[in-house]
Order: sequence, then C-alpha cells, then structure tokens
Amino acid sequence: MTLLTLDALLVLLRECAGEDESVDLDGDVLDTPFDSLGYDSLALLNTVGRIEREYGVSLGDDAVGSAGTPHALIELTNAALADARRHVPGAARDK
Repeated sequence: MTLLTLDALLVLLRECAGEDESVDLDGDVLDTPFDSLGYDSLALLNTVGRIEREYGVSLGDDAVGSAGTPHALIELTNAALADARRHVPGAARDK
C-alpha cells in the first residue's frame, strides 16, 4: 500500500477544490491550517472522499474535523493504511 505524501495530498486538494491564488502551496504548508490555505470543510470532505477511494481506506466521519492541517490528514491517512495492512492476512510488511 502506498502511503500518502504531502505532494500527493496537494495534488488531490488542487484537483478536488482548486487553489487559492493568494496561497503558495509549494511553500512550507505542512502545519498550516487548511482554512489558512483557502480550503473549507466542503473542500476537505471532497478530498477525504477521494483519499478514501484512491487509497482504499476509511478515515471515518470525523476526519475533516480532526485533521486541521495537511500534516494531521497525512498522519491520519497513513495510520489508517497501516491499520488496514495489519488486518490483511499475508500482507507484506514494510521494514
């Protein structure tokens, strides 16, 4: 299973909700709140839905509210991926 990276998340955000021209997403945005990056809860709902579909993982109903920054959403997604990997019989483990 592929882990979610900041680059992949930024691509998804741009595809799902566009990009605020006043915000430089190529800068240091890892710990910047989504609302400061120009993304509201609807944009995050769309992005979380896309992550769930593309990565085959369920992030839960509170993912949008609990993940207020790209860093938090990446951590939440990758933790869910790791948990899913543990529950797949015979799944390869990353070392």
